[in-house]
Amino acid sequence: MNQTIDTKQAPKAVGPYSQAVVTGNLVFLSGQIPIDPATGAVVEGDISVQAEQSCKNIGAVLKAAGADFEDVVKTTCFLKDMKDFAAFNAVYAKYFAGKPARSCVAVRELPKGALVEVEAIASLL
Repeated sequence: MNQTIDTKQAPKAVGPYSQAVVTGNLVFLSGQIPIDPATGAVVEGDISVQAEQSCKNIGAVLKAAGADFEDVVKTTCFLKDMKDFAAFNAVYAKYFAGKPARSCVAVRELPKGALVEVEAIASLL
């Protein structure tokens, strides 16, 4: 049976989905945009500030699922502007030191005008 993850330490979903779902030994995290869970607003700032908040949100959901960044096996990253790639990578590398598999693409627009969104899959083994 699947377990839905819901923590107040990360932003509430902005649509009809959950923060994460645990099925078997895998945790599938929904994409996290840089919303401050305390205010419900996207943090103001450049890609580094927003990437930091998105990664903090991922960390909170991982923790609620009984995992941490070392357990992440795959991420998908969405950037509003690929010119932010290097600055994003500098922040990302601090959190995902284990270098999970990753895709990173530019998209036309993200929810709430965010500059970045990060989703992840983690293993509980």
